[in-house]
Amino acid sequence: MSAAARTTAAVKEPIVQVFTPDYWEEACKHLGKKDRVMKRLIPRFGDVRLESRGDAFTTLARSIVGQQISVPAAQTVWRRFVELPRKLTPASVLKLKVDDMRGAGLSARKVEYLVDLAIHFDSGAVHVDAWENMSDEMIIAELVAIRGISRWTAEMFLIFHLMRPNVLPLDDPGLISGISQNYFSGDPVSRSDAREVAVAWAPYCSVATWYIWRSLDPLPVAI
Repeated sequence: MSAAARTTAAVKEPIVQVFTPDYWEEACKHLGKKDRVMKRLIPRFGDVRLESRGDAFTTLARSIVGQQISVPAAQTVWRRFVELPRKLTPASVLKLKVDDMRGAGLSARKVEYLVDLAIHFDSGAVHVDAWENMSDEMIIAELVAIRGISRWTAEMFLIFHLMRPNVLPLDDPGLISGISQNYFSGDPVSRSDAREVAVAWAPYCSVATWYIWRSLDPLPVAI
């Protein structure tokens, strides 16, 4: 198929397996007993829960592509980008031409970020196979060493991809806003206030955070 034909053809996303946390029901029971707001929020959303899909490299690459642009724009650029290699892997990204990546709609900086991400994965600088036995902070330290990945991005990865149960992303404006609305009648909330509220959430801060997000936007978010 020619490049022009590939551009006009419908892009089919690969079918990926979806995973959900095995601790979700236990977490909901715990939060409902420990926190009055969670007791009210959790039943509102029925059986909907956190979902994880795809592989680590693709998930992080998509996060980089989507930075600082609208969701529709990110989807368009992502579709164009994943058409470039035959299969999206760290090695295949490293073989791409910069001009082709720029032609897909990526900025020069995002090209640099994606190449650095691919180098870290291809060289083994990130220890994907060891993550299961590593602490959240150890994984965050590996991820933030990659250009374009902030602590917030790493925490979103821990929640949405690795489904770590006890992540509290205090840099997330949605979490702070949701705590303000649900616990402080809309009054301004500091990181210290948020951390104090979350004491009752442990060891399931990720789950509580997910429900706080849902209270602001009922549609589940995935990365």
